[in-house]
Amino acid sequence: MTHLKRQKVPKNWPLNRKGTTFVVKGTNLKSGLPLLVVLRDILKIAKTRKEVKTALNSKFILVNSKPAKDEKNSMTLFDTLSIIPSKKHYRLVFNEKGKFGLEEIKENESLKKIAKTVDKKVLKEKRVQINLSDGRNYFSDIKCNVNDSVVVDFKNNKIEKCVPLKEGVKGNVFKGKHAGKTGIVKKIDKERKIVKLELNKDETINVLISFLIAVE
Repeated sequence: MTHLKRQKVPKNWPLNRKGTTFVVKGTNLKSGLPLLVVLRDILKIAKTRKEVKTALNSKFILVNSKPAKDEKNSMTLFDTLSIIPSKKHYRLVFNEKGKFGLEEIKENESLKKIAKTVDKKVLKEKRVQINLSDGRNYFSDIKCNVNDSVVVDFKNNKIEKCVPLKEGVKGNVFKGKHAGKTGIVKKIDKERKIVKLELNKDETINVLISFLIAVE
């Protein structure tokens, strides 16, 4: 089924509960936002699904530096979006209310994104494959551990650098009741798999490591 009732859309979708009965489901219901919703309902650069399809067929819309082909495909956290005619560029983020939002960025920023390392494998000829939270996999010699983050360079199709999850680094919560919060990592309890995150001088929260991504 490609649609779901508007009243049942995930809470992190920035959609009004009132409106058309059904909305497009997308390809990543729990951690993504369909491109149709992004273009029509959030940015409002198109009024109808037909207009969105026309823009895609004209290759006016880039997601992570590649022409988008299907309005049902979902953008995931920190994916980049480029609108060719208007020369506008955006990044999908979580706002402080724990809902998806778009942050306008510069063109050179649209060529890169940050993602969490969820697995590492050593394959034939001792090649190291790094598996990321957005489903991408890269062969890389960069030293990076599971739960660290990496900066992906779309232009050269490679991992540019590692952002270690360590004390002092900025962390963004992307899941759970604190989703959307950003702060500084003060302490990491590897045994309990919990991070103490300082939001400001008066507020500190505990977050599961699996709910947090180290960002620059």
